[in-house]
This record gives sequence, structure tokens and C-alpha cells, in this order.
Amino acid sequence: MKHLIAAACLLLATCAGSTAPSRPMAISGQKSGQIVTTGSVPRTERLWDYVAASQAVTVDPPRHPTHPARNRQLVIPSGPVRPELGRPAEMNALFFLAAGPHRKPTMLLLHGLPGNERNLDLAQAVRRSGWNVLTFSYRGAWGSEGTFSLQHAFADIQAAMAFLRSPEAIRTYGIDIDRLVIAGHSMGGFAAADQAASEWKLVPRPNGGTSLEGLGDPPLAGVILLDAWNIAATARQVKAAGAEGRAGFIERMDDVGHALGPITAADLADNLIRRGEEWDLKALAPKLSAVPLLTVYATHGGAEDNRAMAAALRQAGARVTAVELDSDHAFADSRIRLAVETVAWLQASGFLHPQRE
Repeated sequence: MKHLIAAACLLLATCAGSTAPSRPMAISGQKSGQIVTTGSVPRTERLWDYVAASQAVTVDPPRHPTHPARNRQLVIPSGPVRPELGRPAEMNALFFLAAGPHRKPTMLLLHGLPGNERNLDLAQAVRRSGWNVLTFSYRGAWGSEGTFSLQHAFADIQAAMAFLRSPEAIRTYGIDIDRLVIAGHSMGGFAAADQAASEWKLVPRPNGGTSLEGLGDPPLAGVILLDAWNIAATARQVKAAGAEGRAGFIERMDDVGHALGPITAADLADNLIRRGEEWDLKALAPKLSAVPLLTVYATHGGAEDNRAMAAALRQAGARVTAVELDSDHAFADSRIRLAVETVAWLQASGFLHPQRE
């Protein structure tokens, strides 16, 4: 009981100043800290969902006697066979495995560019709520083999999804294939949306309009965007400003260091100028209307682009919950609130149906 009281107190402190509307609200009128929903009002607005989420964020569960939570380091192959290796490049990965012998809902958590903020505290909170969480470093990033580029990173995500859906991984790591969620921060947010959209196609209707049709594998159960980067918008701005725009982008990418091996901020700028306009976050909205989606964005980060994305999702009829936090792009001073919002949405979205063997 004392844990419930503590969680409730944390909830009040964490969500102070926020507004949970009783009906859908116009995204254009959103204020910092406000929760905005479209479609029917989700269960995330119920106090109990937030109390339970606060527990997962702040309270360690008891150790399972036979199947405790554990970490598993592994490598995931991606890309073509490299002649010097005789195999594809291998990406470093860490699997946060939840306790229990049953099959579990599983999240693929994607880092941004270059990935200094890995959101591993979020991964731990999600695991405490009963989920497996797979994290990995793209080719050429943080010691993974291969060469980094934006297009390589998107292919790497497809490789990670294929790994999670493989019979061996399902069997070995207790993955519930019907409850896969993809989440991503910044560049990883765009990539999460892009991956989810790639699993659906728009089919013309005989009498006009279009409908969505799933492609093959069980579709993703949900998508989480964490201050997602609209790459195309940045590319257009950089290109419009010419040499000055390129120099400005390089200056802003002052946190690359050696995270991407030999790839520099200048290389990233050139990659963005060549291909960045291909990757438009808002253009993905129609194909995302079939997938429950949470978007959490930062007032002092990418709020403008993410508000526009939330509005586009709403226009497309998506089941979207949008939360704006008064924080920066890394959510540096809102880590607990970020975790509570994420776990509460997972718990409220119907993913936690009875455990399946």
C-alpha cells in the first residue's frame, strides 16, 4: 500500500500543471504539459493508469524465482555480405528481458543521431512494467560494424524488426509477436514512423478514396515518437540557405565526436543535402492511421514539427495521443514524466492482455 501512496504522490508531482481533457481538443490550441487526444478518449486519462505507470518507473518488482529479469548482449546482422568479413556487418544490441516464463509484449527502442541520449532509463521503466525492450546501435555507430548513413540506419531497423519476428528470437526471448511496439527518439522517431508506415499500403477503393492493407507479418501494435525529427524539413532549410545553411547544420551537430567512427558532421550534412527531402515525417501520416500512436515532444525541441505531425495524424483519422513537455530535445529535466507518459500509454492501450504461454 505504501508503494501505491508513493506512486500517487509522484503522479501528482509529475503531472502538475497538465490538463487531461474530457473530450478531443484541437491540437493547435495545445499548451506545454497538456495531453491532447484524437478519436475516442483513451484510458490513459484514468488516474489508475498513471499510478500503475508511476510504480513501474519508481518501484522495483520482486525478483522472479525461476525467470528473473535479465540483460542479454547480442549482435544483429544487417546489410550485404562484406567481402572482408564473409558475412554482413553486425550491430551491437542489448536486450532488456522482462521477468516471467510467458511470452511478453516487446518494444524496439531506437536512438537518435548520434545517440548520446540512449533512453535506457526509459527501457528499464518499460521492462519493469512487463515488457521486453531491444536496443541496438546502427551500423557504424558506437562500435557496431559497418558504415553509418541515414539510409543505412533505416535498413538496420528493418533488420532489427526481422530479428524480433524470427522464430528463433520468438522462442528464445519469449516475444509475443502480436504485441510489438516500435519507439524512437529524434532521428529514431522518424525511423519508427517510417518503419510502421512501410508495413501498410494504401489501396484505392472502387468508389473513391483509399483503404489500408497490411503487408505480411503481424502489424506493429503501436508506435511511440519521442520528439521525432522531420528530416525533410531540416533538409529543405539547409538547402535553401546554401553554404551558410550547411555550415550552420555542421555547427549544430557538435555532439558527434567519434560516435559514428570516421563519419563527421560534414558527412552528415552532405547526406542530408543529397537525400534528406525523401524523409518527410508528415507524409507518413496516412499510413499510420491504422496504428495506435503516442507522440511526446518538447517545447524547447521539435515541438513545431511534431505538432504539425500530430495534426496530420488527426486529419488522417489516426488513434493518436499527443503530449507536449516543457523540456528540451533530450527531455533532460523531464525523464520521469517521459517514462510515466510512455508506460501509462502502453498500459492503457490494450497491449497488456492476459499473459500468454
